[in-house]
Amino acid sequence: MTDRADRVALTAVVFAVMLAQTLVYPGVDLLAAELGGSGVSAPTLFLSVEFAAFVLFVGGWGALSDSTGRRRPLIVVGALGGAAGYLSLAVLPSLVDLSFVGALAVRGVQGALTVGAFSLAMSALADLEGGNGRNMGAAGIAIGLGTAIGAPVGGRLYEYDVFAPLYLATGLLAVAGVLALLVPDQVPAESDEGGLSALVRGVRERRELAVPYAFAFVDRLTAGFFALVGTLYFREAFGLGPAATGLMLAAFFAPFALLQYPFGVLSDRVGRIVPVSAGSLTFGVAVVAVGLAPSAAWAAVAMVVVGVLGALMAPATLALVVDLAGDTERGLAVAGFNAAGSLGFLAGSLVGGGVAATYGYLAAFGVAGGLEMLVALATLPALLRLGRRTGRTAVFGSGD
Repeated sequence: MTDRADRVALTAVVFAVMLAQTLVYPGVDLLAAELGGSGVSAPTLFLSVEFAAFVLFVGGWGALSDSTGRRRPLIVVGALGGAAGYLSLAVLPSLVDLSFVGALAVRGVQGALTVGAFSLAMSALADLEGGNGRNMGAAGIAIGLGTAIGAPVGGRLYEYDVFAPLYLATGLLAVAGVLALLVPDQVPAESDEGGLSALVRGVRERRELAVPYAFAFVDRLTAGFFALVGTLYFREAFGLGPAATGLMLAAFFAPFALLQYPFGVLSDRVGRIVPVSAGSLTFGVAVVAVGLAPSAAWAAVAMVVVGVLGALMAPATLALVVDLAGDTERGLAVAGFNAAGSLGFLAGSLVGGGVAATYGYLAAFGVAGGLEMLVALATLPALLRLGRRTGRTAVFGSGD
């Protein structure tokens, strides 16, 4: 296959994983209740367990891939294992007396497997020629399209059957596993790094990675916030059903998807610093604006703005990680990025849900947007120093 064909296949894998994941968001409270959970804590736990597994296992997948010089077979195992996990969640309640704790355990295993397919497909994209901004823009558009389509489709499926999103997720991950078989490995070289400790060691040895990791954390915190708190807020504040809630989430995810690739290419030209810094400084304000919107229509407009700013930042931030990583540590560096992002998503669900339950939705939007602005301001000096110190065209742009 050519690099273009490989890029399309790997992008499709990332898309399938994200679409499967996002299908459950619009009615996650309904699904959690059907699996035996109750109260606001049930959907929070259901989302959080998956992302806790992401954090715990993504480093192992990346290290194993770098050390063996193989990505394709691991992507296949992760995708097919994730498909089995989704299917188990859908069928086990009708076969055995599955408790909510048991469902959470299955969810954790599903997350541990799915993250392998997701992270290593992104690492395989980074292995391709064509520019890190272009390749990470392709990953970004796959992530964005998966989430943009998954939200409204999942909402419709919930109105048909509460387990329907899980069945579709099963099929999508099975297809992703088959697609991965078509892509040859192009891992640059072998590395002897391994384990979660390698993520910490990697940041210590390349401390500049902490900067894009911080942005990954806070950006995904916002995504986790909208997946849980945003879903509940739109349902309660505006009286929206699952389908309409999915469309509201798509108001963010659609521009986030469609603009990732062009913004990724832009970052190859102008560098990573401007898109990351400019987007992050205004992103938090837009998040707060969603919570202040007086109607569903104005909330949708604010969500579009959030999506545009997110698309400006996301591919440039991930491309910066690839720029800074050594050739033998690319899988681990991308795994670290995904670990930081997954930890952020987990924090967004837990913190956002906790603040909303205790102090109300407006306070929760203020915390989510305020954290984005705080991290942006705190890390901006380091980001600018990084650009001045490296002097890399990959960081500053090619200028052509």
